[in-house]
Amino acid sequence: MSYRTHTCGELTKKHVSKQVILSGWVHRRRNLGGLIFIDLRDRYGMTQVIFNPDVTHNYDIAEKLKYEYVVSVKGNVESRKKENINSDLATGEIEVIAQEVEILSEAKTLPFEIFDAHKEAEDEELRLKYRYLELRREKLRDNILFRAQVVKYIRTYMEERGFIDIATPILTVSSPEGARDFLVPSRLHPGKFYALPQAPQQYKQLLMVAGFDKYYQIAPCMRDEDARADRSPGEFYQLDCETSFLTQDEFFDLMEPLFVELTEKVANKKVWKKPFPRIPFRQIMEDYGSDRPDLRYDLKLADVSTWAHGTDFNVFKQAEYVRMLVVPQGDTFTRKEIDDEFTDKAKRAGAKGLAWMKYADGKFEGGVSKFFDEKKLSELSQLAKLSKNSILFFAADTWDVSCKVLGGVRELAAQKLNLIDENVIAWAWVVDFPMYEFNAETSKVDFGHNPFSMPQGGMEALETRDPLEILAYQYDIIANGFELSSGAVRNKDPKIMYKAFEIAGYTKEDVDAKFHHMIDAFEYGAPPHCGFAPGIERLTMVLKGEKNIRAVVPFPKNQKAEEPMMGSPAEVDKKQLDELGLKIVEKK
Repeated sequence: MSYRTHTCGELTKKHVSKQVILSGWVHRRRNLGGLIFIDLRDRYGMTQVIFNPDVTHNYDIAEKLKYEYVVSVKGNVESRKKENINSDLATGEIEVIAQEVEILSEAKTLPFEIFDAHKEAEDEELRLKYRYLELRREKLRDNILFRAQVVKYIRTYMEERGFIDIATPILTVSSPEGARDFLVPSRLHPGKFYALPQAPQQYKQLLMVAGFDKYYQIAPCMRDEDARADRSPGEFYQLDCETSFLTQDEFFDLMEPLFVELTEKVANKKVWKKPFPRIPFRQIMEDYGSDRPDLRYDLKLADVSTWAHGTDFNVFKQAEYVRMLVVPQGDTFTRKEIDDEFTDKAKRAGAKGLAWMKYADGKFEGGVSKFFDEKKLSELSQLAKLSKNSILFFAADTWDVSCKVLGGVRELAAQKLNLIDENVIAWAWVVDFPMYEFNAETSKVDFGHNPFSMPQGGMEALETRDPLEILAYQYDIIANGFELSSGAVRNKDPKIMYKAFEIAGYTKEDVDAKFHHMIDAFEYGAPPHCGFAPGIERLTMVLKGEKNIRAVVPFPKNQKAEEPMMGSPAEVDKKQLDELGLKIVEKK
C-alpha cells in the first residue's frame, strides 16, 4: 500500500467515514481490554489510532508495536465520543480505526526519554550524540521549522526589493577579520593554505564595484572562536547584504521593515518602537552601560560625577567618573543578593566593588549612605528624582568601566524584578561608533570595528583630529540585549584607506600585501556602498525568545567545538597528511 494519504496533523471531522493511510512514529501506546491505542506522530501532528482484533486484519503486528517504531496504518476515520474529544490536539475530534498495520522500522531502547518534560535536561553530550532523537522533541522541531520560515521570509523580502542572490567562494584567502581562520591546506600548492570565509566581506564589496548594486545571500561563515550562549562555535549563517548608491539612513529605511515584519508576521510579537531608535554609541553606553542593551525596560544610568566629587567619600571623590543606577522596588533586594549576585556581577565587569544605598520611606539607609551628610543626601534625592522605594547602585571608575559595570547590574536587576516582556522585541540601530580604540596591552591605536569603514569627515578628519575622537559610519542593529549585526558605509577611496590603516600602525606595503585586490578594484570606479550581515541563528533565537543559540541549530557543536554525533574534529590517516605535505607535531 502507499505510505500515506494524509499527515498525522491533518484529519478532522470532515474526513469521517473516509479510508486513509497514515505513517509515522509510535508516540504513545496503551492496551485497554484488548483494544490497542497508539498516538501516531509525524512533524505535522498526532492522530489517535485504535487497533481492534475484530477489525484489524493483522492485529498480531499491532501487539508488537513499541515506542518510536515507524509504522504505516490503513483505516477509517471516525468521530470520537463527546467525552473522549481531546481539545489539545488538532485531530482531537476524530480517531482512526485501523484495518491494516505495517512496521516500517523498529526502534531500539532509547538512550534517553525523548518526550518526558521532566527529563529534558539530561547530559548535553548524550543529547548531542543522539541529536536526531532530540530533534523529535516538539520544541526543537518547532524551532527548526521556525528558522526555515525566517529564511524563507527573508528571501522573499530581498527578492521583492531587487536583491540578487549571489554565492561567493568558500575556499578563499586568510584575512584579518577579527577571529582565527579555519585553514585548508592545498594539495596542489604544498605549504599554501586556503581559508574558510569568516564572512564574504571583501567579495561583496567587489560585487558592488562590478555593478551588482543589490546583493544578498544566506552565507555560511566559519570562525575559530569560543562558544557563547549567543554564538555557535565554528560555523553559522548570516544574511549577507550589500547595496550601492544608498546613504546610511536610506539603508536603514530599506532594511528596517524586514525586522518589523519578521517580528509581527512570523514571530507574532510586538515591536517596541517604530521607527527603530537610532542611538549614538556614546549615548547608549552612558544611558544603558552596554552597546547592545535590552531596551524593553526603562532603567537608565545617570552621571553623578559632579555631585560625587563634592563629597568627602574618597572612593567617589578620587574616581574619574561616578555613575548611578536607580532601581525602583530594588529596596527589596537582600544583603545576600547584593553581596553574592550584584557585587559579583560588577566585579566580573571590572569593578573593585559595588557601592549602594537604599531609599525607603523617604530616608536613605544601608550601604554607603553612612558616608554622606544630610545635605549631600538631599541633593542626591533631588538629582535622582526619588519618589518610590528604590535601591541606588554606584560605579566609580573610568568612563568605560563605570558604564559597563552598571550595565551588567541593570540587566540583573531587570531579571530579578521580572521587568522583561517576552512578547516584545526592542529593536534599535546603534550609530556613530569610534573609528579607533586604544589598546592597553600594546599601548597603540587599533581599529574599533571594521577597518573598511568610512571615517566621518573623510581624509580631513584622519589628518587633523585625534584618532580616538574620530567617528565612523559604522552601525549595529540590536534587539533584546543582543547584537544582531554590525554594518558600515564602506571606505572606497584608496588614499583614505591607506591613511586609515597608517593610523592603526600598518604600512602601505602591509595594506598592499593583504588587500591589493581591494585597492586595485577601487581604482577602476567604485560606487558608494554599505551593508550588514545579521546572523540567522541569532536572529531566530531572538525572535523565538530562546536563551541559547543551540536551541535553533539543527546539529550544533558543544562548548569545546566538538560534534559528538559525527565525532568531529577527528584524526585523519597518514596518507592524507602526506598528500598535503603535513606533519603532526605535538604541542608543548
